[in-house]
Amino acid sequence: MAASKGGLLQGTLDLLILRALALGPNHGLGIARRVAQITRGAFDVKPGSLFPALHRLEEQGWLDSEWGESENRRKAKYYRLTRALARQVPTETAGRCRVAAASA
Repeated sequence: MAASKGGLLQGTLDLLILRALALGPNHGLGIARRVAQITRGAFDVKPGSLFPALHRLEEQGWLDSEWGESENRRKAKYYRLTRALARQVPTETAGRCRVAAASA
């Protein structure tokens, strides 16, 4: 059962990251903040979960990234949805949210 729960949490985190990035490109800390806002504080994503998920989504071809400067003038990696995925995310998230609400 632990593997099943882990898969659910991983899928949820991936979906939340994609939903956060549907609002526009952002760096890791900014994505974590958006996820907290989207979930009204229910998810506090730690770097140990966030960055492996971002790397996995990038490897799967769902995210693009580039290095830039953050608002506090530090080097940061900015992530954004690929063009094809950017068109698909609003529809996908709405459908998955309905499924999640129905199963809760």
